[in-house]
Amino acid sequence: MKMIELMKMILMKIGGYMQISSIVDVFIIFINPIIFICVQKNYDLTSYHNFINQFGEYSMQTLPIYQVDAFTTKRFCGNPAAIIPLQDWLSDELMQTIAMENNLAETAYFMRRADGSYDLRWFTPELEIPLCGHATLASAYVLYEYLGYSGEMIRFYSKSGELTVEKTADKLMLNFPARPLHSLPHDKEEHLRVWLSSALGRMPLEIYASVNNYFLVMHSEDDVRAMQPDFLSLRTLPEMTGIIVTAAGTDRYDCVSRYFAPTAGVPEDPVTGSAHCSIVPYWSKKLGKKDIVAYQASARGGELFCTFLSEENGNDRVTMAGNVVPYLKGEIMV
Repeated sequence: MKMIELMKMILMKIGGYMQISSIVDVFIIFINPIIFICVQKNYDLTSYHNFINQFGEYSMQTLPIYQVDAFTTKRFCGNPAAIIPLQDWLSDELMQTIAMENNLAETAYFMRRADGSYDLRWFTPELEIPLCGHATLASAYVLYEYLGYSGEMIRFYSKSGELTVEKTADKLMLNFPARPLHSLPHDKEEHLRVWLSSALGRMPLEIYASVNNYFLVMHSEDDVRAMQPDFLSLRTLPEMTGIIVTAAGTDRYDCVSRYFAPTAGVPEDPVTGSAHCSIVPYWSKKLGKKDIVAYQASARGGELFCTFLSEENGNDRVTMAGNVVPYLKGEIMV
């Protein structure tokens, strides 16, 4: 056994007996006083310094990290996501802390299963979320471009069930469950209409609920693009995590949208795949077409090439294809 491993084991044993959870705290309590005495006596501490360096390197874990821009062909556009492949799951607390440090809309973690599929989780700077499109697209990109995955399809398992990503000629295509819209009771809708009009600065034409979001149909694309929300007010959004705003598009896009989620630590998400699980079915039915070209009109902007797959059993799906551009790869130390 190496000396550093032996010292770590001894410190952990001491911590266990003394009910001290942190090995670093044990080190400070028991070793530092001895070092202080040595300093007072002018002893040679070269070996101690070497030990400290080894201890720090031994106790520090490094993890690979990739940052890419999803749903865009241009760097610094689309939605950036941090992707961290894992060999073993980290604690929920640590994954949340890393996401807060990254301070991106989402940090994704995935780990390979024995059958070759992957478990996938997503964290905003403030909480874990059940579904995320752009970070799933980004995770697939990392697997294909950096980690040697060569299959035609990647299967991910998440809190929203099975998700797949296929590699097409020039894009990656997500296949997600559709999120149906639900009407609100009249009294609640009218109350929300007033509250949201004040917070968003625009009066919505229609209001629905969709899983953990309010879904607002606006009068025009200009309403969506010109919207300047009061994010302080939106942090008090009742019941839901976020707000999807959408309108019919002009020119090359069938629809435009934006997504606000201050309660999740994301004032405005640049491009939101999960929101299009509601947007695409709505506009598919409204426009009478299954293929929808969507644009998210945030400052960074992003394009999604979507298809609504209506099923007789009600298990409707939405495919969303897009491009990914790499930005960063490296290591984090935790």
